Order: sequence, then structure tokens, then C-alpha cells
Amino acid sequence: MKIKTTVATLSVLSMLSFGAFAATSINTEQAQNREAIGTVSLGAVATSPMDMREMLNQKAEEKGASAYRVIEARTGDHWHATAELYK
Repeated sequence: MKIKTTVATLSVLSMLSFGAFAATSINTEQAQNREAIGTVSLGAVATSPMDMREMLNQKAEEKGASAYRVIEARTGDHWHATAELYK
């Protein structure tokens, strides 16, 4: 029983720590008071909006951004998105 409690606790803590370091999606109003540090673009075939959001989040984190704002998004057979990154 103690092992189950420990595993459950570690799972919750890992989710909390992941959320603490994740870049967040912001809107135009929220971006006005932030420093822009560049853009990222990505594309994928037959992906979901949630997958695209996760990919943007990952690219933003790799570039050291704490937030990103989607400035272009196209859908169809091939998805494409561009986001501006912010400190």
C-alpha cells in the first residue's frame, strides 16, 4: 500500500513540476507588455489541434520562451502554425 501512495505522489509532483516550466499560450493583449524574442514555425500532416499546441509549446521552451502567441495557423491535410515567442 505504501508503494502505491508513493507512486501516486510522485506522479502528481511530476505533473506539477512540468506545468511550472511549460510555456503558455497568450493573446495579443497579454503580449503587449512582454519582450518578443523571435518566432517559431512548424507543420504536420494529419495532426490534432492539441498536438499542434504541444509542439508549439515544446519549441517555445527549447528557445527559452516563457510564453508564445500564435500569429498564423492554417489547417487542412497539412497543418501549419507560426508563433511569436516572449520572455
